[in-house]
Amino acid sequence: MGSEERQFPVRLQENLMATQDQTKLVYKCNAMLSDVEIPKDCEILSKELLTRASGYTAELQIQGVCFHQYSSHLLVSKEERDEDTTDLKGNTDSAQELPSQEFRKRRNSGTCIASPVGGDYGDSIPADKDDGSPAKSKLCRRSSVGHIPGIPPATAGAEPAQGPRLGREPRFYPFLPLFFTEKVFASLPQVERGVSKIIGGDPKGNNFLYTNGKCVVIRNVDNPAIADIYTEHAHQVVVAKYAPSGFYIASGDVSGKLRIWDTTQKEHLLKYEYQPFAGKIKDLAWTEDSKRIAVVGEGREKFGAVFLWDSGSSVGEITGHNKVINSVDIKQTRPYRLATGSDDNCAAFFEGPPFKFKFTLSDHTRFVNCVRFSPDGNRFATASADGQIFVYDGKTGEKVCALGGGKAHDGGIYAISWSPDSSQLLSASGDKTAKIWDVGANSIVNTFNMGSNVLDQQLGCLWQKEHLLTISLSGYINYLDKNNPNKPLRVIKGHSKSIQCLTVHKNGGKSYIYSGSNDGHINYWDSETGENDGFSGKGHTNQVSRMAVDEMDQLVTCSMDDTVRYTNLSKRDYSGQDAVKMDVQPKCLAVGPGGYTVVLCIGQIVLMKDKKKCFAVDDLGYEPEAVAIHPAGSTAAVGGADGNVHLYSIQGTSLKSDDKTLEAKGPVTDLAYSHDGAFLAVCDANKVVTVFSVADGYAEHNVFYGHHAKVVCIAWSPDNEHFASGGMDMMVYVWTVSDPETRVKIPDAHRLHHVSGLAWLDEHTLVTTSHDASVKEWSISYN
Repeated sequence: MGSEERQFPVRLQENLMATQDQTKLVYKCNAMLSDVEIPKDCEILSKELLTRASGYTAELQIQGVCFHQYSSHLLVSKEERDEDTTDLKGNTDSAQELPSQEFRKRRNSGTCIASPVGGDYGDSIPADKDDGSPAKSKLCRRSSVGHIPGIPPATAGAEPAQGPRLGREPRFYPFLPLFFTEKVFASLPQVERGVSKIIGGDPKGNNFLYTNGKCVVIRNVDNPAIADIYTEHAHQVVVAKYAPSGFYIASGDVSGKLRIWDTTQKEHLLKYEYQPFAGKIKDLAWTEDSKRIAVVGEGREKFGAVFLWDSGSSVGEITGHNKVINSVDIKQTRPYRLATGSDDNCAAFFEGPPFKFKFTLSDHTRFVNCVRFSPDGNRFATASADGQIFVYDGKTGEKVCALGGGKAHDGGIYAISWSPDSSQLLSASGDKTAKIWDVGANSIVNTFNMGSNVLDQQLGCLWQKEHLLTISLSGYINYLDKNNPNKPLRVIKGHSKSIQCLTVHKNGGKSYIYSGSNDGHINYWDSETGENDGFSGKGHTNQVSRMAVDEMDQLVTCSMDDTVRYTNLSKRDYSGQDAVKMDVQPKCLAVGPGGYTVVLCIGQIVLMKDKKKCFAVDDLGYEPEAVAIHPAGSTAAVGGADGNVHLYSIQGTSLKSDDKTLEAKGPVTDLAYSHDGAFLAVCDANKVVTVFSVADGYAEHNVFYGHHAKVVCIAWSPDNEHFASGGMDMMVYVWTVSDPETRVKIPDAHRLHHVSGLAWLDEHTLVTTSHDASVKEWSISYN
C-alpha cells in the first residue's frame, strides 16, 4: 500500500489527560498495526484493530514521558520510515532514533512542519508533491495549534528554514491537543425512596464511588470536586465496587450485566464482562485476593452467583432464599465466609470456597437490606427494614447481640458500614438519622440528626478512613462530624436528574455556573473549586427549560410549571413576588438591556419589561422554538419550526414584526447573537449552523457543516470570533466565524447523552452540560 493511499499522520481520537508526569492520547490511523512505528520513548498502553466501512483502522493508545516531549513524537509507517530515514549525508539513520531525535533537532532549529488544526486530521499528502513546504502541503493549510495553559508550548508552525536538504524531506508530524477536560462536576447519586443506595470505597482510602443512570461516578474523598465518570454500561447501573487490589472495579446493571474494568488508566479499559443471571444486580462482593466475585439480585431462575473473576467459572452456589437477595458480603480473611440478606426476611451464611449454603438466620421480621463483614473478619452485621441490627460471629455465624438491645433505629435501616479498625459500626436509616455504634460495648457513640424533611432520610453510608459519608433521599452526600452530630462537616450538592440548561455569570470577582434540571432544581457552581449549592426557598416545581442573566444581575428562568422567575444572584433566594405566571407554558427566553425579556410560549411570544408582561403576539403562523435579543436591545430574533428566523423590533412596550425572515437550513433549534452584535448564529435540525452578518442586512455570512445529527444548542465565545455548537450526535464543535474549515471537534463530550447546554467562562474555557446530570469545563486552544 503506497503512502498516497494511506492517511497519515494518525488521528487524534480522544482528549488529552495531562498529569505532572505523563500524558495519554488515543490515536487512529488508516493502516495495519504492523505498519506503524512507535517512538522508542513511548509506551504502548493498548492497541486494537477495528473494522470500518473504509477498511482497517488501527487504534493505538500510547503514553509519553511528559507533554512537551510528547508533542514531538511521531507515528509513521515503516514504509515511510524506510524512505525518509536518510540523514544530511545521505546515510540511513537508525529507524528507532530518527522520528524523535531528528524531529527535536529540527524543532529546536525552527524547521518543523506545522501541526494540523481543524478540519479532519491526517489529510493524505502525495509523495511526489510533498516537499515539506506549508504552501504545498494540505496538512499545513491552516495555522498550528497554540499554547495551552499549564503546558509548555512547542514551536510547531514555523516556516522551514533554508539549509541542506535531504534526498527527500522527511514528513514530521507533531501532535498537540486542541482541547482537554479541565474539570468535571459530577452528578449526585440516583436514589429511590425505600431502596438502599450502595457507596463503594477505594481500598487505599482515596476515592469513593456510586452510580447514577448508566454512569459510575468516582470522586476523591478529600476533594469531591475531583471526579471521573465511567459511561460504558448500556443499562442503568445499580452497584459498583473496587476490587481489594484497587486495580479494578466491578459494576452491575439492571440487565444483569457485570463489567470488570481498569481503574489505573483514564480510559478504564474493559477487562471482563459477564451475565451471572438475567435480572437486576443489586449488590456484589470480592474476596480479599481479588480473584472471586459474588453477585446477587433479582434473577429469574436464581438470585445469586459466585465465580472466578478472570474466567467466570463457578466457585459455589448461592441458595437458601426464595425471594430477591438485596445484599452480599464476603469475609476478607481466611477461612472465607459469605453472607446474604434477602426480601424473605432472612440472612444466609455460607462456607467456602467452593461456597456452600450452611444455614439461615431468621432473626429479622422485615426485609434484610444490608449485610457487612468487619474488616478483620471477626464479626458481620445485618440491617433490616424492621429497624434492627444483629451482630454475628464472622467464622461460625453464631448470633452475638442485637445492637441497642432491641430496635437500633425508629425507621428501617438501609445501610451499615464498619470502621477501619472493626470496633465501630455506622448505620443509616429512614428515620432521618445516622448512628455510630460501639459494637463491643453494644452502645451508641453518636447520633446524627440529618433533618426533619422526608428528603433527609438516609439511604446509604460509607466509613472511609476518617471520613463518614451518608447519602440522603435528596441525593446529597453528607460528611458527618463526630464532634458536632447536628451539623455535617460538609454537604455535597448538585444534580441527580438530567440538566436541561445552563448559563454563566461573574459575581464578586468569581465566575459561577448556573444549571437547571428537569426536576425544577437550580444549582450554582464555583467554576474554580466546584463548590456548589442551590437557592433557598421554594422555586420551580417542574423542568427548568431556559435561563439567562440580565443586566440587573438577576437569573431569569422559565419552567414547565408555567412561570418565569427572576432570582437575585446576590441573595440567591427565591421570592414569590418574582415569579410571573404565564398563560401558556414557556419554553425559551432571552434577556436584553432596559429590563426586557422575550419569552417564547407554545404558539405565543410574550414581551416582558421590569418583571411584568406588557405585550403578547399570538396567531404567529409558525411554532416559535428559540429566541435571542440583539445586544443593542432593539431587535429580537425568533427561530421557528418552519425553518425561518423571524425578526421583531422592540418598541417601548410592544413587539412589532419587521416582516423580514432569514432562511435556515431546517427547523431552528437554537440561535444566538455574538456579544458585539455583529453576527447571528442559527442552528437547525438538519445538522447545519448558519451565521448571518447583521451589518450586511442579515446576509448569509458562512455555513458550517460537521454535525451528524440535529444541532441543539449554540454559544458565542467572548472573543466574538468563535462559537460552539452541540448536537444530538454527542459532538461539540468550536467554529471559527471566518473559516468554516477551522474547527475544534470534541467527540463524545458527555458520552451517553447529547449536550443540552453550552456557555463560555472566557475565550479559552467552554462549559457543557448534559442529561447525565454533570457539568464539564473544557480548555480550548486555537493558535
